[in-house]
Amino acid sequence: MLARYSPIAVENPGNPSDRMAPAYIRLTNTDSSVSEFESCSPVINSFMKKWTIQGASVAIARDGKLVYARGFGYADTAAGIETQPYSKFRIASISKLVTAVAIMKLREEGKLSLDDRVFGPDGVLNDSCFCYPRDKRAFNITVAHLLSHEGGWSQRYGDQMFMPHLVASQMKCDLPVDTRTIVRFALSKRLHFSPGTGRSYSNLGYSILGLIIEKASGLSYEEYCRTAIFEPLGIFDIVPAKNLPDQKAPFEVTYYEPAGMPLKPSVYGTGEMVPVRYGGNDVETLGAAGYWLATAPDLMRLVLAVDGFDFNDDILTDSSINLMTDVNNEFSPVGWKTTYENGTWIRTGSFAGTAAMVKRQPDGLTWIVLLNTSAWNGPGIHSYVNRMMSTMVSKVMDWPKYNLFDNTLPVPIRFELTGIN
Repeated sequence: MLARYSPIAVENPGNPSDRMAPAYIRLTNTDSSVSEFESCSPVINSFMKKWTIQGASVAIARDGKLVYARGFGYADTAAGIETQPYSKFRIASISKLVTAVAIMKLREEGKLSLDDRVFGPDGVLNDSCFCYPRDKRAFNITVAHLLSHEGGWSQRYGDQMFMPHLVASQMKCDLPVDTRTIVRFALSKRLHFSPGTGRSYSNLGYSILGLIIEKASGLSYEEYCRTAIFEPLGIFDIVPAKNLPDQKAPFEVTYYEPAGMPLKPSVYGTGEMVPVRYGGNDVETLGAAGYWLATAPDLMRLVLAVDGFDFNDDILTDSSINLMTDVNNEFSPVGWKTTYENGTWIRTGSFAGTAAMVKRQPDGLTWIVLLNTSAWNGPGIHSYVNRMMSTMVSKVMDWPKYNLFDNTLPVPIRFELTGIN
């Protein structure tokens, strides 16, 4: 039983809300149901069955062209809605790639230097509430330190972005807590190491980068990313995520966790015990560290614009891309999770109910996998995604010459649910 949607032409495509309508680029599973990929579906279906994945979206680009974009399984099992290329997924820490691109863009615009200090009277965030850190070493934190996870914070006592009740208690404020309050909480503690002397993965650091983007650009983080990055690339379906199921964006998938996962107290302070995927973690407050929703094709547009290949124009200069990815510069990876000397770049993301992975290969192949189900091993699922995709692409003997990005309509369209059949 599949829910069907009917297209409605947007009467005023010049209206910003219409330009941001879902499915601006109209791709469906049918577009990738071609003979070249006949052997691929069984590989993905087998993977999903083994890991009890409810829905997946896969996109593959070759030499700068989108050649495959297909959904598998269900965007929502209860409603019987199948996953399509236009299904939106939380991309979790892949959002950090967006944030890093935004910082590099501001640097190219001359609005920011990577050597700029973050806190203190001369810092980018010179707000009075950030000017009195307990540990004076915080005044030495630079933008570059945050980009490369060298700001001085570790997760020795937990991730600052995922302990809202402790933050609210110590900062004497109501739930939900916002990003600025979490930053003040972090500054009320000692750093775990001197900035620039170590590296420890930090969601906090990238959330702070979102505040820096706002201060340097004069726009909200969302608006700067939209106007400086997404819209120039023809991206209209990457939007901020919300916490609760009744706040879902149009065409956003439903998220699933393995059976028996524990509940958590609501981030809204209601006293309820709720699923981690829906109100147990505060996705919204993560901001620049992990709050974007994306379709696989639109995320591919972004990746192809920062891949350093000559197939398409990049949105950043070669020097910026090299700075983010050169394994020998003692600075990268920036935005990416891992960059290898052979030219392989990887970015992953995971939440309760979500797993996502991007891989850029030196042979001109780039692929993206988005899942609406988390696995029992959390981020460990990514190595199995990588293995699955390696098997899948090895089965393609003759790559298509077309570019699915050319499958556009003259005006945006919206879809409405018209019935179940």
